[in-house]
Amino acid sequence: MFRWRIKPRGDRWLAVVWLAAVWPAAAQPPTTIRVNVNLVHAIATVKNQSGQLVGSLQKEDFELYDNGSHQEIAVFERTTAQPLSVALLMDISGSTAKELKYEGESASRFLRALLSEGNPDDVVSLYTFNYEVRQVKNFTHNYKSLEDRLKLLHGEAGTAMYDAIYLAARDLESRDGRKVIVVVTDGGDTFSKATLKEALEQSQLADAVIYPIVVLPITNDAGRNVGGENALKYIADGTGGRCQYPAVGADLDRAFNDIVTELRTQYLLGFYPQNVPLTKSRFHKLEIRVKRPELRVSARNGYYGDSEGGSGAAGARTSVAPERKSKPHER
Repeated sequence: MFRWRIKPRGDRWLAVVWLAAVWPAAAQPPTTIRVNVNLVHAIATVKNQSGQLVGSLQKEDFELYDNGSHQEIAVFERTTAQPLSVALLMDISGSTAKELKYEGESASRFLRALLSEGNPDDVVSLYTFNYEVRQVKNFTHNYKSLEDRLKLLHGEAGTAMYDAIYLAARDLESRDGRKVIVVVTDGGDTFSKATLKEALEQSQLADAVIYPIVVLPITNDAGRNVGGENALKYIADGTGGRCQYPAVGADLDRAFNDIVTELRTQYLLGFYPQNVPLTKSRFHKLEIRVKRPELRVSARNGYYGDSEGGSGAAGARTSVAPERKSKPHER
């Protein structure tokens, strides 16, 4: 079991590739040329007007823009073959105590469905959060070990939700394949040191897609933390996920099932940024379109890369190194 508390952390930078052109002594002085080798990628989900998933599109059906500049799609895959690393975040604050048993049972069914099919390298890590964040089970494919810990959950104290998202995203950042954060909560944050913006930024740096499940124990708006719900929708939209608002029971099971189905009907698009207009911000606006107007695409809305007058090193944090070997994980 691991426990964290948020501490200030400076930016981490990775090197970019520089090539020095070597010229004869009689020629002009040596020149340094920056070569961009960063492969930026995004996971996309496509639905029709009825909300049904569309999984049969080809590379030619997509267009991709970085800060408004059209980019060539260098990598295109249907991602069902790619391993998943899922961080499941369970809110165990005092306000969830009444519903926690039922939430844990639904989460167990979700994990069984997720890990019993698909890629045998799919893994899940279980986190809980109230006034602190705990990783109660490291990344594993062993469904039973996760279920055992879900049975032990009990609710108390405050809600450090942004801390939980931030720390889970940081753990996911170095992992290969698709990365997903599922947050089960009743909404709202009362105890985090990390801000909403910091949680979103770290999730985008990790290329993690966030699926909040806001469990509604009541059927009307009285007493609901609508601000918390709006914050979760904001962070889901920013990473290409979506927010759901089920009640406990069959609605919650359907919410989990929808996530499983969506994860198996996605596209991976990658590109090498070329001729991108830079701004003073390191954040690049990313837009993925489908050429068929009746379809709607969901994907993260940006990534952190080069800035005007900057070194560009931040862009390496969002790159994918195709030759990188996966770290061993618990089985």
